[in-house]
Amino acid sequence: MSYRRHGKRGHHADHHEQRDYYETPEQKLRKNIIHYGEVDPLQELPRLATQIFEHTPTNVPAVTEGFRIGVTEQPFKIPYYAALLRLLYDRAASEEATEPLGRLVLDDFWKAFREFIEKHAWREMRLCVHFFAHLTVARVISARSMYDLLDTFKEVIVSIDSTHNRSTKAALCVAEGLLIAGTVLKEDPSLDIFNLIETIQSFIEMDQKIPTKLLVQPVVRLHATKNVIQLGDTKDVLEHAGEWLSCALSVLRTLAANDFAHTADSVPQPYLDSPPLTGELFDLEAILVPPEVEEEGVESSRKGEWPQCYVRLFDDDVTPDPTTPVGYILRSNLFDMIDIFEVNRKECARLLLEYPKWTLPGTFKPKAGAPPQSPVEGKGWDLENTLIETILDAMLLLPESAHKSIYYIALITELCKAQPQSVGPAVGKSIRKLYALLADGLDVEAAHRFAEWFAVHMSNFNFIWVWKEWIPDLTLVSQHPRRSFMRRAVEYEIRLSYYDRVLRTLPEAMAEPSVQVMPESAPGPEFEYEEPESPYHEPAQGILNLLRGRAKPDDVMQQLESIRNQLSETIEGDMSVDTLLRSITVQSLLSIGSRSFSHFLNAIERYLPLLRNLAAGQITASGSPSADARRDIMSAVARVWRRSRHMILIVFDKLMQYQIVDPADVVAWTFTDYTLVVDGQAKKTFNAFQWDLLKSALDKANGRVTIQKRKVAALSREADERAARVLANENASMEVDGDAQLDAAPAGETPQLTAARNAIEVLHREQKAVLRRTMEGFLDYLAVSEAGAEDKTEVLTEKAWHNRANWEDDKWAIWETWGWFRNWVRTFAPYFTVGDNQQMLEDLAQSMYSAHPTHGGTRLFQAVWNIAVGQEPVWDDPEDA
Repeated sequence: MSYRRHGKRGHHADHHEQRDYYETPEQKLRKNIIHYGEVDPLQELPRLATQIFEHTPTNVPAVTEGFRIGVTEQPFKIPYYAALLRLLYDRAASEEATEPLGRLVLDDFWKAFREFIEKHAWREMRLCVHFFAHLTVARVISARSMYDLLDTFKEVIVSIDSTHNRSTKAALCVAEGLLIAGTVLKEDPSLDIFNLIETIQSFIEMDQKIPTKLLVQPVVRLHATKNVIQLGDTKDVLEHAGEWLSCALSVLRTLAANDFAHTADSVPQPYLDSPPLTGELFDLEAILVPPEVEEEGVESSRKGEWPQCYVRLFDDDVTPDPTTPVGYILRSNLFDMIDIFEVNRKECARLLLEYPKWTLPGTFKPKAGAPPQSPVEGKGWDLENTLIETILDAMLLLPESAHKSIYYIALITELCKAQPQSVGPAVGKSIRKLYALLADGLDVEAAHRFAEWFAVHMSNFNFIWVWKEWIPDLTLVSQHPRRSFMRRAVEYEIRLSYYDRVLRTLPEAMAEPSVQVMPESAPGPEFEYEEPESPYHEPAQGILNLLRGRAKPDDVMQQLESIRNQLSETIEGDMSVDTLLRSITVQSLLSIGSRSFSHFLNAIERYLPLLRNLAAGQITASGSPSADARRDIMSAVARVWRRSRHMILIVFDKLMQYQIVDPADVVAWTFTDYTLVVDGQAKKTFNAFQWDLLKSALDKANGRVTIQKRKVAALSREADERAARVLANENASMEVDGDAQLDAAPAGETPQLTAARNAIEVLHREQKAVLRRTMEGFLDYLAVSEAGAEDKTEVLTEKAWHNRANWEDDKWAIWETWGWFRNWVRTFAPYFTVGDNQQMLEDLAQSMYSAHPTHGGTRLFQAVWNIAVGQEPVWDDPEDA
């Protein structure tokens, strides 16, 4: 009975708590501004202006907020927001006011722009510059003040203290503002727009002294490094690609050469339909762009220091050329939309498919069933191909994309779900284009991301692909990039599904194990001592039974000591008894943990004391870390999971997390033991999975330093605040009670701060060890020895590259190793220049430089390194290979 009364009371309470949400008139007005143009922008324009005028009382902040959100989060609407603001100039804000409502809104919007400047919000600043540039063409903002605004950003470009990233963003503000407003700025002879263009050109030319484009080009030409450094020959640098700021400069040159006549054909200008304003034009105030404040952690301070190079997949008649005014504007809008709507991929997909209504008529081909449009010369591009190419451009950006790859993959999936009949073929064409580029030098990291996208996309659409198209490529050598791509894509598909499911999707020619596309058997663990006829089966089975029975770590240790005594005199072969015991123990742990991830974590955590003793080269006693013992532990892990390589990555990550092994141990094992343990053959080459292991270790070491730095910074701020309070109390001669006296203890380093600083020193040493071991590994792989000199450098010449159709496995493996070395230096370059890391690494490499000062491999290694650390590369002897 009481339960029913309680239930009624609860129901009665819930009924009163469920209240309807009502929007205020100001919220409705702001929402209408933000959602402006959902049906027809031109028809809604006067209606929305009337709604804003009739809203009483006039609420300028609400209107401005709608404009601010619309301009900075919906860049494709900016020309129409400029037209809307122009209409707001036609009437005063109220009967008592004398100034037009549009002027009040623009004045308030300027304040928001200044806030963006203070926050260093460069994307929002650039989009506001677009808005101001359109208003300049609409004769709302004076040309002189618009030019002064662009000139302020020009000063950022030429500033000595400005970083490459900051100067590039300022240059884009100038270029895109001039692209839109140049048609008006050129009318005033006192405004030197050519000085703005020359400043951008000088910045690009200065940047070319250190040819960073060589390291981030999506299509690699190893021989191009020598040609660029020696001869300044850049014909092979951006083949199949374009650099974004250079595209902007090319657009400005084209427009300036034609007196900016093509601007009207490239940018919507709906505000030109309004009559000219008769009042005083709005003058933008002078601004000062403050210097950037270095963020905590070096990974953020140097991020974005590389040129943005994008791959071109289609011809100019299929997708717009970004070196033309209209092509640049279209791609700029699409890039911004993709970046802004990362928080909502479904909404992003919808807006991308609706993008044509915000462009000039005839820009894209009409959809099936749409009213016919008059063709426009040089336009009529394919929307779906343009969208997929642009998304892939953003995903394949090197050294890293703005967002995680899975976002771009999911966005393409949403586009396919929304319009499968039109987007599906565009995806298929893009896959074929990228697959073709694999044989033409597609960068190893770009190929890695391509394989991930392909596998995830196939898993979302029933694994349907025309694999038979690639059957002829099975005649290529095993290490050819296309063959490697097939293996990697199938491996990823199996991870996302299961072995038999993927096997059924492949043609019979690819399903044969001999062609090395599908693995011979399904993924799973391999316990070396499982079979009764296996050597050491009985002792291994004893340890396995103890672990299955959840025996105490001490009991397992005692059993291991007993086994050690028994086998110390009977063990055969080169393996030591300690190595054998470590292998048995680790494989047994992984065997019981192979059922699920939670089983694995429980097993590791339960026997952490045992693992730490094994890592120290002991069993029942602890001690200092042993490099050989840790190496044995990692090799045992790899033997168990060699048929499921991603599990090696997962287990290694947990071993580093629990400090059973250090990141430097993982790096060393990756270079010295991986190929022997996993592939069964020792090779001095580097592949994509080795890169995953290496990156995991480097990220772990660098991440620990970054986290500790932030902790020290926070503790330092607390110490400073504590000292300030003490000083304030002393100066004021205030009497405080006991608790306050305790709170205002004498200033100085706290024990926590001292411990944190000491921890940073330890972590810095670990970071240096990781970087040093990585450099040693690549030096060992790519260093020139007398016996193998020809093999190591033959892939570096232009003649060899043009003969790549005849390369064998060893040549492609060396080419891939060079690719991963380039990827390492460009990805982790920010960490090289911290403290004495750079000097340490350069001293390490000097041994190779001095031994082979004129050899092509040595000099390419040195040139790539110099470019990564910001030094001008040299290539002394033009006659040497």
